[in-house]
Amino acid sequence: MTEVEETIKRVQAHKGVIGIIVVNQEGIPIRTTMDNSTTVTYAGLIHQLTSKTRTTVRDIDPQNDLTFLRIRTKKHEIMVAPDKDYLLIVVQNPSAA
Repeated sequence: MTEVEETIKRVQAHKGVIGIIVVNQEGIPIRTTMDNSTTVTYAGLIHQLTSKTRTTVRDIDPQNDLTFLRIRTKKHEIMVAPDKDYLLIVVQNPSAA
């Protein structure tokens, strides 16, 4: 098992995790534990939001960069860990975590 798959399995085991998506630089999902339509929706929208957030952080301070993004709604909590080449998106139920 690859390191990526081990990480996905470890994160998926956490209480409340609904799904995990790994997205490449272009916003295309390359690994997922969710259904196709949900994956495509989350991947596209979160990729756009992360890009805009990263730009905003750099506009405020050019020496800085986005390292983690956490979004909490009434139904879900979405955590995004951006890397140079990929985005790791974790969707969880905040009341179960």
